[in-house]
Amino acid sequence: MFGGNQPILLLKEGTTRERGSDAQKRNIAAAKAIGDAVRTTLGPKGMDKMLVDSLGDVVITNDGATILSEIDIVHPAAKMVVEVAESQDDECGDGTTSVVVLAGEFLKRAEELIEQNIHPSVIAKGFRMAVVEAQKILSENKIPIDIDDEDKLMDIAKTAMTGKSIEGNRDELAKMVVKAVKQIAVKKDGIYEADIDNIKVEKKAGASVEYSEMINGLILDKDRLHSRMPKKVENARIALLNSAIEIKETEIDAEIEITNPEQLQQFLDEEEESIRKMVNKIKDVGANVVLCQKGIDDLAQHYLAKEGIFAIRRVKKSDMKKLAKATGANIVTNLKDLEEEDLGKAGLVEEKHVADTHMTFVEDAVEGKAVSLLLRGGTSHVVDELERAIHDALKVVAVSIEDGAILPGGGATEIEIRNGLEDYADKVKGREQLAIKAYASALSIIPRTLAENAGMDGIDVLMELNAAHEKDGMKTFGVEIISGDITDMVESHVIEPFRVKNQALQAATEVANMILRIDDVVASKGHGEGGDEGAPPGPGGGMGGMGGMGGMGGMM
Repeated sequence: MFGGNQPILLLKEGTTRERGSDAQKRNIAAAKAIGDAVRTTLGPKGMDKMLVDSLGDVVITNDGATILSEIDIVHPAAKMVVEVAESQDDECGDGTTSVVVLAGEFLKRAEELIEQNIHPSVIAKGFRMAVVEAQKILSENKIPIDIDDEDKLMDIAKTAMTGKSIEGNRDELAKMVVKAVKQIAVKKDGIYEADIDNIKVEKKAGASVEYSEMINGLILDKDRLHSRMPKKVENARIALLNSAIEIKETEIDAEIEITNPEQLQQFLDEEEESIRKMVNKIKDVGANVVLCQKGIDDLAQHYLAKEGIFAIRRVKKSDMKKLAKATGANIVTNLKDLEEEDLGKAGLVEEKHVADTHMTFVEDAVEGKAVSLLLRGGTSHVVDELERAIHDALKVVAVSIEDGAILPGGGATEIEIRNGLEDYADKVKGREQLAIKAYASALSIIPRTLAENAGMDGIDVLMELNAAHEKDGMKTFGVEIISGDITDMVESHVIEPFRVKNQALQAATEVANMILRIDDVVASKGHGEGGDEGAPPGPGGGMGGMGGMGGMGGMM
């Protein structure tokens, strides 16, 4: 340690380190590999992926967020791209594949600039300038939309669901989605809020997709507690209880000394009387339906059934909140405080047999600020993919109503941004101009991929799009995948929410810049699984030629 040429040990034995261009190349390769993995799923004619986990469970989907969440990724740079897809899904519900493909393409173009000796910091600055300008162009091209414009809202829902396995029932499902989101939308200070957490989605395999329906109220995966309780209650007056209908245990340890059978009977009679008083309280306020978050004693069930009151116990807290919004009921913590004004109202509460289970339907709720969707499908795989499609559609319709703005799809927006950025780049001095032009060029990956996934020639389609966008009044022209023509996307009903495009550009740029600025990767011993313990993760190591992505195996 003290010799003149003796090396100083800073890192633990077994730790590996990659620096400079090697680290950058490996990180960029990992991010590009993630983009290539999901690229074939983009668009209405994108392909599906079959994901098989270690237990043999199968997921079949072309939803980018689902694919990336299901596969087992070990490379840290690749994990950063996956996190971007997850945040895109949380914020917008759609555009997860686009954001990953864009991030991969931005890094691919950046790599070409690095090879021309342009510093990553300069590229990152150019990319930041480009995204700010791109967002301005997006704002200039947005099309206003109103909550009452049902046709456009349905187009948005259908665009989000296109390419999923439920293509044949798209119109009916889109109508159902729009109706549900409009029902729960609330106007505050002139701006709409549409929280899709107020839409409960229940799925049951068995019947075909066309039997899916929306309920103005809530569906509970529970049945009534007693066979003598009514199966159906019309003009329901609903009590929502957050306290158990049973004898509580004392807070302190106590012993009761009983010396003869009469005392025991008296004690039991007192317990029974307490339960009877609880049920009488419910009856006296006028409730004919009780939905309880906690337990209901067997004796209480008997008395409730005797009074003709429909009761369910162990209702989830989230469902209780939705029930309150749907029926206008107040959730009561102490049964003694229950009053008539705390009751909610619904036209019908009914136990129904759905598939192999009994479910309770709270329908025609008075307030109607929470609704339910019952999704049906022939198999569990179909109904799972239907749920993913519906989630995307609900979210995009909600954000469109909140923002009041949409954009043309089919690559039209990306071409318009690209053209605007190329003009902007000519006004910028310094090497950042090259980064802005590279950024602009990368945006062509979206229309090109849409075309290639439909079996068309990507280069030919780009040339046609370029020619169209050079003419006046053709800013909304994109590639119409079904017919294979270059047409007006708004007239072809291919539209997307403003927020989806805006968020995708911002998120893809941020992750690309973050990865670009890494020039040193220190991997501690034991980091790499299944290989050399100290081996740094890389495109051929940690990613395993995509084989390292867990269940994806050779399925790409």
